Amino acid sequence: MKNSYDFMIIGSGIAGLSYALKVAEHGRVVIITKKQATESSTNYAQGGIASVMSSTDSFEAHLSDTLNVGAGLCRENIVRRIIEAGPECIQRLIDFGVKFTRQKDSDGFSLGREGGHTHKRVVHAADLTGREIERALLTSCREHKNITIRTNHIALDLITYKRDGISYCGGAFVYDPVNQQRLIIRASLTLLATGGAGQVYRYTTNPLIATGDGIAMAFRAGAQVANLEFVQFHPTTLSQIGKPPFLISEAVRGEGGILRTASGKAFMDDYHPMKDLAPRDIVARAIDSELKRSGHDTVYLDLQHLPADHIKIRFPNIYIRCLEAGIDITHDLIPVVPAAHYICGGVVADINGRTEIERLYVCGETACTGMHGANRLASNSLLEAVATAQFAASESIRDFKLGSAPEPLVLKFPHKALAKLPRERVMLSHNRRELKRLMWDYVGIVRTSYRLDEAASRIDPIRHSIDRYFFSHRLSEASIELRNMATVAWLIIESASMRKESRGLQYITDYPQLDDVNWKKDTILRKQGSDYVSTA
Repeated sequence: MKNSYDFMIIGSGIAGLSYALKVAEHGRVVIITKKQATESSTNYAQGGIASVMSSTDSFEAHLSDTLNVGAGLCRENIVRRIIEAGPECIQRLIDFGVKFTRQKDSDGFSLGREGGHTHKRVVHAADLTGREIERALLTSCREHKNITIRTNHIALDLITYKRDGISYCGGAFVYDPVNQQRLIIRASLTLLATGGAGQVYRYTTNPLIATGDGIAMAFRAGAQVANLEFVQFHPTTLSQIGKPPFLISEAVRGEGGILRTASGKAFMDDYHPMKDLAPRDIVARAIDSELKRSGHDTVYLDLQHLPADHIKIRFPNIYIRCLEAGIDITHDLIPVVPAAHYICGGVVADINGRTEIERLYVCGETACTGMHGANRLASNSLLEAVATAQFAASESIRDFKLGSAPEPLVLKFPHKALAKLPRERVMLSHNRRELKRLMWDYVGIVRTSYRLDEAASRIDPIRHSIDRYFFSHRLSEASIELRNMATVAWLIIESASMRKESRGLQYITDYPQLDDVNWKKDTILRKQGSDYVSTA
């Protein structure tokens, strides 16, 4: 049947492509990606993939580091299984052609160290790890006879229906903006791997596609979402007036980079025993505090004491990008500011990517498996994406072999026809700017109850305006994304308002202390309302 597949993947990052390559041995696969296939958060990942690859390291040490950074909300059994899968994941990527950086005169990997890690365990490809992984996996997908990649297609909503009280997913409603067509694409099994939601913030390291599509679609379909208050702000992005932030990898501090104020003071000594290698949330808050105290726009990252040749070899992309901005990082200070980076919450899923909707799987940054808890350990994201994609693929294959899910009797497109009011870019751009500014100013690195209350009251009219536009004007990629952004922004505000404590990435001045008695649990939201489920 036309537009009918065995497996559908929404998203073309490391999680989606890894899953596709495994399930494609058992059936026909379609990958839906709203831009070119290479445009993903994976492609922007500089640092690397954390895995125990050294005889001086251990799974127990990696586990301990992850649990410590996760601030009490990681699920230890989940973390252990993903960490122990690390070496196999690295080998699988190598088998697909990923070329990781090796040590000079050795077959061993060049291992980096990043914030929160007690050992060097970050496997990388110079400072363009994500791009190299994406290249290799995408090449393999394009060469596979069972995989179809539909670029420039954007999913509108999931196809869901009930049989005997059980909710099923049967594919997705998709929009093709090039041909202005709405498509119904059926699939026996569907994977959401759309990445994160950094674009809901004014400043972010994320690509333009990171608009929270998978989280929003799953929530609208009735799936639970969890821990969306835990938004990780990367401490160091290149500060350039009038230009989007450019990420300065945490690995730069792992190699010895020092954060300094405008006056030259190395200030991280005052905030954490690990100094510049403290976990990201602590470094981001430290920078935020120093900026507010001084009134300056940036702090500075200092590499001047490191060998110039080593810097150029270890960070070739960062060196070139900064040089283009007039900064030679071998002898100039790098002006840096924090920016929204990674969301630790997402669609509730088990270790195998299963959601509460049958035949709907989720993995990567879109999922909340319990791996990251209240804060992500650096470079655990690519590890989780590869590992859970493999787990989800194995589970999906078992489901597929059991036979097809029941078909919906009548399938109607839930979105209005295209021939409606003409598009008005000014309304879309205005609402997008207003939404991003609201989230940055009121739901940022440091929060207060008053600002969260204000955000909650201001998000509602923005959401309603976006919905009115969406359902009365012609469909466009911009309006679909903005609808999803508004949903995710509202969920972040709701989640942050619920948690009456400071834990991990949620720092609220009204409740500055950890409260294990009342809040050592996940924050759960579902379409029908909200409740809380303990992780203890």
